[in-house]
Amino acid sequence: MNIFKKLFNKSAEDDESIRSNEERSKYMPEQKLPLDEMFIHNFTQQGGRFLYAIDESEIQQHFEDILVEHDFFEKPVFCFDDGLKERFGDFNLQFNQNNKDSAFFLGTCEYVIANTGAILFSSRQIKETKSADLPGTYVILASTSQIVESIGEGLRGIKHHSHTHIPSNITTLKNFKEQADQQEKDLMSYGTPNKRLYLLLLEDL
Repeated sequence: MNIFKKLFNKSAEDDESIRSNEERSKYMPEQKLPLDEMFIHNFTQQGGRFLYAIDESEIQQHFEDILVEHDFFEKPVFCFDDGLKERFGDFNLQFNQNNKDSAFFLGTCEYVIANTGAILFSSRQIKETKSADLPGTYVILASTSQIVESIGEGLRGIKHHSHTHIPSNITTLKNFKEQADQQEKDLMSYGTPNKRLYLLLLEDL
């Protein structure tokens, strides 16, 4: 899977595929998008900010760009993950586990959901904190291997990898637009406020 190549460097083979699709009978079932393309489309339609990276240096550059855009340098950052604190330790941020006055939340996720563009979290990333109690801006790191088609598939993945201890506080987050219709929110994210979310997606497949 190479999202960068698919989205930004279309080849003659892609053009041939388009012509082939145009020639398909209107009675044929619609072809499904690959999971990565489906996710990117739905995530950005929800208002999410998507930043793709092929290696760690690009992750670091994207992270710095976010800090510059919002003047987040030397600001408090809500983060539970010691690995992320070390990973971004050179940016002079004030990491803490108290949401009070934090500029943004820095974390990972369980899965990213292709068919809705949602992000799936559990207590492994956000402890027992409710989404409503997290900062208004999220910076989330994920990899392409975490893309799954549906919430059901993500829940099965959590169960499979959890063995004897399934995490609590499993929730999805979507609708990242400044103003979103409350009716658009699904049951698992109902009642949570809209968040500005940056997803740093690292290619690992």
